[in-house]
Amino acid sequence: MAAMLDLDAEVLHTYLSEVTSWVADLADGMTVRRILDLGSGTGKGTFALLPHFKDAEAIAVDSSPHMLRHLRDKARERGVTDRVRTVEADLDAAWPDFGEVDLVWASASLHHMADPDRALRDMFAALRPGGLLAVIELEGVPRFLPDDLGVGRPGLEARCQAAMAHQRAETMPHMGADWGPRLADAGFVIEGERPFTVELTSPFPEPARRYAQMVLRRTRTGLDGRLSADDLSVLDALIDDDGPQSVLRRNDLTMRAERMVWMGRRPEGRGAGE
Repeated sequence: MAAMLDLDAEVLHTYLSEVTSWVADLADGMTVRRILDLGSGTGKGTFALLPHFKDAEAIAVDSSPHMLRHLRDKARERGVTDRVRTVEADLDAAWPDFGEVDLVWASASLHHMADPDRALRDMFAALRPGGLLAVIELEGVPRFLPDDLGVGRPGLEARCQAAMAHQRAETMPHMGADWGPRLADAGFVIEGERPFTVELTSPFPEPARRYAQMVLRRTRTGLDGRLSADDLSVLDALIDDDGPQSVLRRNDLTMRAERMVWMGRRPEGRGAGE
């Protein structure tokens, strides 16, 4: 998972640069000294934001000690260990006291939470008046395969995504939510919402091929009984390391990845719960 998150940051770097530049524009005139990265994973948000805010420290929060160790290693490699603090915490439980923060970054984390509305209220309480919240959520799983792929009938990737969407509806019911009204209910003023799309065409760079393989391998998990044996056989050949049909060797791959971003601000002079 850590490797896939690192590849996600590398392959989707243009969107990440655009989002963090938008955050910096909205923060123009603010003093940003403390950034809270909730569900930080391997730190792609932390490391993308720090160059925009030269005097800020980032608090990276995740429930996985492995992810946080990986993040600390990356901080050492980048020479920013003095600006990055990691906190292991379950965001579905009572939150640690992070102190007052100026910017909260929540990328692909809200839909994992058991009670995201409570989490939004906690984010509001953690932010100083005038502080910013950036919520980034996935608009489905990236697509890579040609539409005509499949044994006897086209549309293998569409069937994979439909099966995964059904599975996610059972396990992650908040994925795909419209977070704008929920930010407003928590007290935030909505500064904007915007879709971001990243598209790649052949020739595919090598990191994008490895990213496709990892995403499709993750997609393959749990699809037994949800797809036909023929579909599963084709999918297994696609994610194989060495076979001729592997995505590491195909020349007909494209990529379309979509994210939705909401920006909210805690109003000046409004306390938590008001």
